Amino acid sequence: MEANRGQGGIQQLLAAEQEAQHIVNSARNAKMARLKQAKEEAEKEIAEYRAQVEKEFQRKLAESSGDSGANVKRLEQETEAKIQHLKNEAARISDDVVQMLLRHVTTVKN
Repeated sequence: MEANRGQGGIQQLLAAEQEAQHIVNSARNAKMARLKQAKEEAEKEIAEYRAQVEKEFQRKLAESSGDSGANVKRLEQETEAKIQHLKNEAARISDDVVQMLLRHVTTVKN
């Protein structure tokens, strides 16, 4: 009878060990599933954030392109105004410059 009880105890321990192994495996599988789900959620959030940042970048790029057209036009107008001013100044003083050059060229110094 003593041997029977020892055999039953061993069987009981083996059954408990198998049950514990099933519990550990279930927990491991649940953990792996949760990690996979968390990774998928993180990748989804990253993709959404990336799309949002790209959209904002494209919007700012479009705004700055529109501004650059206005800037180019403004710079062209300023440049044209400066060129016209220089032409006016050259026309205004060209007679004086010609007279000064003639005087210096025709004057003989000893």
